[in-house]
Amino acid sequence: MRVRSLRILHAHNYYLQPGGEDTAFAAEANLLRGRGHEVVEWVEHNDRIAATGRLRVAAQTIWARGAAQQLSALLRRTRPDVAHFHNTFPLISPAAYYACRRAGVAVVQALDNPRLLCPSANLFRAGAVCQDCLGRTMPWPAIVHRCYHGSCLHTAVVASMLTVHRWMGTWNSKVDVYLVATDFYRDKFVEGGLPADRIVVKPHFVDPAPEPRAADEIGDYALFIGRLDPEKGVLALLSAWKTLGDVPLVVRGSGQLEPEVTQFIRERGCDGQVEIVGRLSREDLTARIKKARFLVWPSEGYYETFGYVAVESFSCGVPVIASRLGVLAEVVKDGVTGLHFTAGDAHDLAGKVRWAWEHPAEMAAMGRNARREYEARYTPEKNYRMLLDAYERAIHSRHAGGA
Repeated sequence: MRVRSLRILHAHNYYLQPGGEDTAFAAEANLLRGRGHEVVEWVEHNDRIAATGRLRVAAQTIWARGAAQQLSALLRRTRPDVAHFHNTFPLISPAAYYACRRAGVAVVQALDNPRLLCPSANLFRAGAVCQDCLGRTMPWPAIVHRCYHGSCLHTAVVASMLTVHRWMGTWNSKVDVYLVATDFYRDKFVEGGLPADRIVVKPHFVDPAPEPRAADEIGDYALFIGRLDPEKGVLALLSAWKTLGDVPLVVRGSGQLEPEVTQFIRERGCDGQVEIVGRLSREDLTARIKKARFLVWPSEGYYETFGYVAVESFSCGVPVIASRLGVLAEVVKDGVTGLHFTAGDAHDLAGKVRWAWEHPAEMAAMGRNARREYEARYTPEKNYRMLLDAYERAIHSRHAGGA
């Protein structure tokens, strides 16, 4: 089907530590350019925060006047059909939506993390799922618990941004379409107060699609890919490996728990059985995935809004052992594309890993199912059509006087 060429403003505030949101931003920009659309990128970088000053950053988090002025000038020069925002925190801010409205430009906001529901953007506290702020106009429990950067002051800044824009009606009146990657999080955002009729479920994708591994290849190790942070289930993963002496594990990641992980391995005699590798190129990461018998995805919080690592594994024909929780249970189908275990339960995880290691033929069949799942849901072609539909919907809403 032939579609009209669009000019899209693609906006993102990069974090200090790269992650899935950066991947989604780049992948969608490349997808659109590759199909003949004009993409105008507008980005901010959090490495600028250190030189900006705390008070100024706090003010910008709520209303980045300078960024909105820059955006207004860019909109006048480029006259895009639609503006697609990924992360706006903290240097772009929701003020950008108002600049788009004044210019008559439709707004699409990707909900790549639960920041609008939780100041710390992870729905996780004290080692467990936390929804204390869900649906509150003022997310005061987060301030009490110092949820963002362990600071009352820092948390209060984020909470103030959320509260001010709820009072102003920003989330309900200045965004034409929200994009969310899973049904699970669509329901969470509706529960948190976003308008259900403006939330579109559009999963992410892997591009370019790698060739799946050979049908007779079963893999030589288990693989973990992700940040070494508490909500990622890293400690449960390593506790499980205490009893899995003959199952090699490769860990690709870094984060706040890296010293604890290194110490854990040294003290428990896992050195040599568990290998930690640094950041890899895309090609090397894909090669690592293809050589794994399965991926382990042990997250313990609702933080995961999608799960790139799982879909990348699917694209390679590699099954996934995942926590029976939220998005993880939605993406990975138990007994079909992988196995489920109880989140945070090292004993249950160890049992599932043991079964998977000792049943390579069954896991290889799940890997072939995983590749079929990728082809059905997570290819660039599927995603492109959904993305264009969302843009056209936003443009129609804006021209019709909606939002």
